[in-house]
Amino acid sequence: MVSEAENAVRRETPGVLIVDDDRDLCQQISEFLRDDGFDPFAVHTGIEGVESSLSDRYQIIILDVMLPDMKGFDVLRGIRSQTRTPVLMLTAKGSDYDRILGLELGADDYLPKPFNPRELTARLAAILRRSGWQQQTSSAMRPPVLRSDDLELDVAARSVKRSNEDIKVTSAEFDLLCFFFKSPGTVLTRDVLVEAILDRKFSPFDRSIDLHISNLRRKIGTHTNGSERIRSVRGIGYLYVWPPS
Repeated sequence: MVSEAENAVRRETPGVLIVDDDRDLCQQISEFLRDDGFDPFAVHTGIEGVESSLSDRYQIIILDVMLPDMKGFDVLRGIRSQTRTPVLMLTAKGSDYDRILGLELGADDYLPKPFNPRELTARLAAILRRSGWQQQTSSAMRPPVLRSDDLELDVAARSVKRSNEDIKVTSAEFDLLCFFFKSPGTVLTRDVLVEAILDRKFSPFDRSIDLHISNLRRKIGTHTNGSERIRSVRGIGYLYVWPPS
């Protein structure tokens, strides 16, 4: 039986599931993560990755694209069909296809190999902040439920509904929608969105934010009158169009 003290440690130490067949790399990553306050555990096949992702021990998953028994993207599909645990994909350097497909399938972010361990921990920390894994709320202090037309955003539960039906979104997509809800009719530049949502500096060659917005648009659809919710402003960024009363 897990004691209250052990539960407290778990809340303070985020569990990280590493799914990668490179055992030496897993060991190096694990040692570095432990030094930075994470609790890592590694598995080396896609099947183990999907099965392990169901455990409530892990607050985030590091998933390699190349695995011996399954494609990393198939593993990601399996994970996303069962859990909303954030996923950071490890991709081949320079492979735009892997990055785009990973984000489209529900990855929260990606990191090309080889990578600096400091950047890995920074990306993990940013995703965890977005996911709100450590947030403690009481009924008296519960954040509001935000609404726009038929769309409902529960800030405390980090859930989205359209016409009372649940919409599965990643942590980045949720934070984008929340950011848009709080700035309706305001043009938000890509550099502002990248820094606010992905917690890093904007690079002209990084299409992550555009892909997250594209996925979010597809999931939330249009307003009930058929007009678009998120509008592109050519060469600048995006704005959320509040529905006419």
